[in-house]
Amino acid sequence: MFLQGKTALVTGSTSGIGLAIARALAGEGTRVILNGFGAADEIARLCDELNATHSGADLTDPAAIEAMMAEAGPIDILVNNAGTQHVAPVDAFLPEKWDLIIALNLSAAFHTTRLALPTMKAKGWGRVINTASAHSLVASPNKSAYVAAKHGIAGFTKTVALEVARAGVTVNCISPGYVWTSLVENQIPDTMASRGLTREQVINDVMLAAQPTKQFVTVDQVAALALFLCRDEAASITGANLSMDGGWTAA
Repeated sequence: MFLQGKTALVTGSTSGIGLAIARALAGEGTRVILNGFGAADEIARLCDELNATHSGADLTDPAAIEAMMAEAGPIDILVNNAGTQHVAPVDAFLPEKWDLIIALNLSAAFHTTRLALPTMKAKGWGRVINTASAHSLVASPNKSAYVAAKHGIAGFTKTVALEVARAGVTVNCISPGYVWTSLVENQIPDTMASRGLTREQVINDVMLAAQPTKQFVTVDQVAALALFLCRDEAASITGANLSMDGGWTAA
């Protein structure tokens, strides 16, 4: 277990991609701190399964993030994965939805990163992994806030990587295409409504239309890449935006 003795905080890790990454890290000996919402009994079960602890901090609140980071103590591996989505044309996009998406998908990563870096730099080792999206590289209609946030994450990743390049800390982002998670599934009704499509049409003609493989990315595939980025063999990979999108952005 090559991460024995390391501590990882994975935001948005009570389901989906974040949970898969937390499981992968725990499997290599990492002490994992979960973050996210969900039923109390299910979260307790996950903590037992992974020998993890849990923070229910609201990541749209900078004060709550500071409290979470203080309680967590020194972090060796930070995975900024928490996110949400809303689908609507920009002239019908609710301002409160814009503010929520920017706060959770982008600003939260700034706050966790700025608080985690000092101890990483002091130790001379650290990993920051941000979950971006194919939408960090290309755009889709009706997703103005999400695309803006993910483009922001890509730029933030590059900037921080340059700042800590000589400190033994790597900073990268993973940009999956459509991964079959509750976040993606929950987009389907809004997309059906906004485009006048059936569920099957949304999946085949909207979501998978851009992925030449015509297959959803799996959470385990994303987790495996995140785990590799924690290895010593990945020490020279920093500032990278790593696409995992079935060829979507190859065109």
